Amino acid sequence: MDGQAIRVKKGLEGVVFDETAISEVIAERQMLLYRGYPVAELADRCSFEEVAYLLLHGDLPDREQLGAFCDRERRHRPIDEGTIALLRSSPPGHLPMDALRTAVSYLGMTGPLRGEEDAVGIVRKAELLLAAMPTIVAADSRLRKGEEPIPPRDDLPFSENFFHMCFGKIPSPELVRAFDASLTLYAEHGFNASSFTARVVASSLSDLCSAVTAAIGSLKGPLHGGANEAVMRMLVEIGSPERARDWVLAALADRRKIMGFGHRVYRSGDSRVPTMKRYRDRVAAAVGDHRWIAISDVVEETMRERTGIPANLDFPAGPTYALMGFDSALFTPIFAMARVAGWCAHVAEQLASNRIVRPLGAYVGPPEREVVPLEERGTGPLP
Repeated sequence: MDGQAIRVKKGLEGVVFDETAISEVIAERQMLLYRGYPVAELADRCSFEEVAYLLLHGDLPDREQLGAFCDRERRHRPIDEGTIALLRSSPPGHLPMDALRTAVSYLGMTGPLRGEEDAVGIVRKAELLLAAMPTIVAADSRLRKGEEPIPPRDDLPFSENFFHMCFGKIPSPELVRAFDASLTLYAEHGFNASSFTARVVASSLSDLCSAVTAAIGSLKGPLHGGANEAVMRMLVEIGSPERARDWVLAALADRRKIMGFGHRVYRSGDSRVPTMKRYRDRVAAAVGDHRWIAISDVVEETMRERTGIPANLDFPAGPTYALMGFDSALFTPIFAMARVAGWCAHVAEQLASNRIVRPLGAYVGPPEREVVPLEERGTGPLP
């Protein structure tokens, strides 16, 4: 660029893209705030519905505001027959994240989710997606197993209804509370890859479902949301606490990535991990199964000893969901169900003071050259 030295920042590391009032990561204090509230306190003291309201509307609701918000969410839980038919037509062996991505894109062509966006009306559309996505995830989960979808109930809170739609029953309060807290922990995390993706799409003045569809595609990757699934596959492969240390040492020697460890922002530890571990342990005690915790403890200890790299939220979340009865392919869709509140808050914030996202690239290809006519190029090997 005009002969000036260019410093390329791969992955935009350290680049401040924009201002936000949604969440703040204070890495040096190992703290995450949602609109000023510590996320650990939100997970312990508030329902996920309260946290979703906070992210979308700017502050925690009072009793009347929460009641109206929950009424709207429960009213919009059912999905139309076209969406169910789309899920039924998914090819055998498909990935649940692919089904969710496709269904949300389809919703963008239908009824109240269709059309242009503005920073005010988009919050109402966000509430529709918050209500519909768990129904999509649960319906697809059952269809993949050869079972019929279970319709949502409008007399159950958010988390209880999701268990009902997945299994036809509601587990113990300990499991429901842990699941609800996990949704809060996953709901928002600054300008992460998927939230940034949603903002980029929104910045072109595209519609909300396009932004969320793109965000789902970003979240699907194993370096982002897919890490919780990869953690569980790793624990299953290890199989027992006795094998865990040697497995980690061999993986490190082979330079394989140990999933569930490290974070771009947190260097000394993920602020959400202690809370998630506490709920994981409660779930293990409630179901009487501590095998994944025993393996996890050895993996984490070995990683701390050999690399100093701390665990991130995905490391305790994966086994927690497994103990609740969810198959690993459902972990990332559950993440998306929670994070859609954050994605939509980011889209609304982007539109409120929008400038299309258009970064520059440092060109490293051939210098300017003359086009040689085809007949003068000779012959070369076929590609």
